[in-house]
Amino acid sequence: MNPAALRLLFLAALVAGGSFYATHWISVPFVAETAWKGAGVGLLALWAAAQARGTDGWLIAAALALGATGDVLLETHGLTIGAIAFLAGHVVAATLYLRNRSGPLWQAALIAAAVAGAAFLLPADRAAAPGIALYAAGLGVMFGTAAISRFPQGSVGLGAALFVLSDLLIFGRMGPMAGSALPALLIWPTYFAGQALIAWGVVRSLRA
Repeated sequence: MNPAALRLLFLAALVAGGSFYATHWISVPFVAETAWKGAGVGLLALWAAAQARGTDGWLIAAALALGATGDVLLETHGLTIGAIAFLAGHVVAATLYLRNRSGPLWQAALIAAAVAGAAFLLPADRAAAPGIALYAAGLGVMFGTAAISRFPQGSVGLGAALFVLSDLLIFGRMGPMAGSALPALLIWPTYFAGQALIAWGVVRSLRA
């Protein structure tokens, strides 16, 4: 794929993902809304795959594809099934980051423990807390390994942090933020911005 087509594909991903925020205010048929939701990160995955030249390139494409799958499954099959797809994406992303590690593993472990601990404390339904913490441990490993990778922290590290923030807002809505409008306003933009920053930072670094 030539550079102009790649730029258009990345722009299409940003438009699809960014415009999905409008569904917070407008009503869209279920099938269209589900496809729209998966399109943003799905196009990022295609953009990354079109430039994959080795294992690392395919790993970031796979991580993004699993994220897009999770976006769709959340709508069609519910939180648990969607979370499994996202967790698989976190494992793939962490594998990529560990292949490109430049910092100490203890730092990644500390970040992962902090994310899991915060997630465990948030839901009001304490019976759900262990499962949420288990998922959040994978999320934290993704963030922690991104933070110690050689990839630029201004894009990949920030993107991973925004991904964590988005999920913590979801868990917060199950507990102390149940009556707040902030989670509904912030979950999607922090999530999609995080995925876009991760895709941009990793792919550009691998190309360089």
